Amino acid sequence: MTEAFVVIGGDAAGMSAASKAKREAPAREVVVLERSEWVSYGACGLPYYVKGEIDSLDDLIAIPAERFREERDIDLRTGHEATGIDRDRQQVMVETDDGESYRIGYDDLLIATGAGALEPPIDGLDAGNVFTLQEMNAGRELKEALAAAEYDRIGVIGGGYIGIEMAEAFRGRDLDVTLFEMREHVLPPFGTAAAETVEDELEDNGVDVRTGTRVQALEGDGGVETVRTDAGAVPVDAVLVAAGVEPNVELAEETGIDLGPTGAIETDEYGRTSDDAVYAAGDCAEMSHAVTDEPAHVPLALTANRAGRAVGATVGGDPTPVGDIAGTAVLKAFDLAVARTGILDERELRDAGFDPVSVSITSASRAHYYPGGSEIEITLVGDRETGHVLGASIVGREGVAKRIDPIATAIQSGLTVEDVEYLDLSYAPPFGPTWDPILTAAKVLNGKLE
Repeated sequence: MTEAFVVIGGDAAGMSAASKAKREAPAREVVVLERSEWVSYGACGLPYYVKGEIDSLDDLIAIPAERFREERDIDLRTGHEATGIDRDRQQVMVETDDGESYRIGYDDLLIATGAGALEPPIDGLDAGNVFTLQEMNAGRELKEALAAAEYDRIGVIGGGYIGIEMAEAFRGRDLDVTLFEMREHVLPPFGTAAAETVEDELEDNGVDVRTGTRVQALEGDGGVETVRTDAGAVPVDAVLVAAGVEPNVELAEETGIDLGPTGAIETDEYGRTSDDAVYAAGDCAEMSHAVTDEPAHVPLALTANRAGRAVGATVGGDPTPVGDIAGTAVLKAFDLAVARTGILDERELRDAGFDPVSVSITSASRAHYYPGGSEIEITLVGDRETGHVLGASIVGREGVAKRIDPIATAIQSGLTVEDVEYLDLSYAPPFGPTWDPILTAAKVLNGKLE
């Protein structure tokens, strides 16, 4: 009898795993259970869809469902929600949109249930004009509401990735935007220097940035009319909650699969959970951090795709580690790009046993004589004892994404700051100075470490 590989969740990790497993072992039965109608989509594009730069949600789909079914021979079942896992019988309980219930057996199972929008402890979140942006239907709901309602003022709760990108999207629709962040700066993982530059850019583009401000309640009669904070009240017509995400671990937790210290599903180097027949990958699962070698939960698109592909290879007969992560990310904030990799928080690094030393430098994005250049700011962190690169953030108007990737490579390869100082990077006047800002930052930091 053909062995069955069942996947719960049809987005990045789930479809990557299903596709790879089918390629490695074409004779295996591969079944994907997806509770929505959407599979293999780019949720990262939702802010640009809401803004109006992307016309249709269909444009965010990487591979249509029918191609998985017809070209890859995957039994993809949309509108089928996994409601429980019977590990003793190795079966998944399923309910369909039509109200039917059934069980499906598995030999290997992947939990790829992703993450959901974090609901902060705030009264009034259930109002009709309060939105999130964690999945496709939420994006459609928000865009339709903006088109139908006469909103002038919108509050954004949270200064992370989605909060920053949606502040830009709302300004692009001529809305007055107030952004609330309870910490002292937006984008905490990016470090203070980058965050302050981003805050200035938001303010310059008409966003009312209120950091160090805790939202206490959303108030109004029949809908939210006021965001009440510890610093006073702000009138709004609608609210977007972008306070972060939390891993969808209910299925795993209910069936006794171990969670890790981050609250996501604990996995080994191959993505296996505490049950050898069950894997987990993507935004619901932990992975090992390249800096600390400790479990981390960093829900990013490439992380999910890469881990899913590795699990698919393992299930298909080619044992493949999921690899570690450095938390490398880049986002757009109006005309700025801001990127990070590794860990910049010195308290976190000291708690992990490092002696962090950091520098922040400002350089030019192009040769000084070539027109059109701008400032680029880099913060680089290294360990005093070993000299290893621990983290970096970069912010500027061009060349940011190009420059964060060599530093991510240095972290995952265990390079020292001195190694980075002597990297043979490309040079031409339209793209950078002779001494690239990365090299300059490493040179300055290496001097401090010595």
